[in-house]
Amino acid sequence: MRMCSIASGSSGNCVYVGSEATHLLVDVGISGKKTESGLGELGISGRDLDGILITHEHADHISGLGVLARKYEIPIYATRGTIAAIRQMKGMGNIDQELWVEVQEDQRFTIKDLTVNPLRISHDAAQPVAYRISYGSKRVAVCTDLGIYNDYTVECLKGLNAILLEANHDVNMLQVGPYPYPLKQRILGSRGHLSNENSGRLLCRILHDGLKYISLGHLSQDNNLPELAYETVRMEISLGDNPYSAEDFHIQVARRSELSPVMEL
Repeated sequence: MRMCSIASGSSGNCVYVGSEATHLLVDVGISGKKTESGLGELGISGRDLDGILITHEHADHISGLGVLARKYEIPIYATRGTIAAIRQMKGMGNIDQELWVEVQEDQRFTIKDLTVNPLRISHDAAQPVAYRISYGSKRVAVCTDLGIYNDYTVECLKGLNAILLEANHDVNMLQVGPYPYPLKQRILGSRGHLSNENSGRLLCRILHDGLKYISLGHLSQDNNLPELAYETVRMEISLGDNPYSAEDFHIQVARRSELSPVMEL
């Protein structure tokens, strides 16, 4: 099983998760051309894709969806609210109704040899989810766009071998930055985005010996820096109430517009 970020950031998100037999994308928030280029670097074609899992309807998660789905007739998995929101968007173009597959939070389903579990998250979208994906005893998760986390989130993310977790912004950079006040409040709010500090604090609650890879994703281009996200999360882990230090884990920052190192399990 392997997971790899093709692109991750406030300007576009696309993550590959797959096994030898099954190939999935979580979100297609970049152009179809860039998506296919990234897949090519992984030795995969769009024709090999067995499904696209959509977290929610914001443009940085679906901008390339219509092109890719139409070209290869790939099933699209999303919640009822997300499907309805996407189908109302004029710029998406026509997507064959047969390609849509409705999923529900906490109801597992299988795509060939992978098991997928949609998880509830708090974000200002119609019906957003994160995804936990299993192959045998291996478990990974893609969890971004959450304003807050709670005990439910922690329980859902326990026992993972790899995670791509949001570290969207540095609070101070956001507060003193150029964004208008209402937008700052939205990002900082309970349906906004996870800060570097809160990303590290959430990680402290799910760390265990079997967690091999931590990838920090969905960084804001204006309110964060890769080095800052990396060092802040490492500090939270090393100083947090847990038996580990940051050196115990392979931590990386997902690249904004190019392939990140593959997480191989």
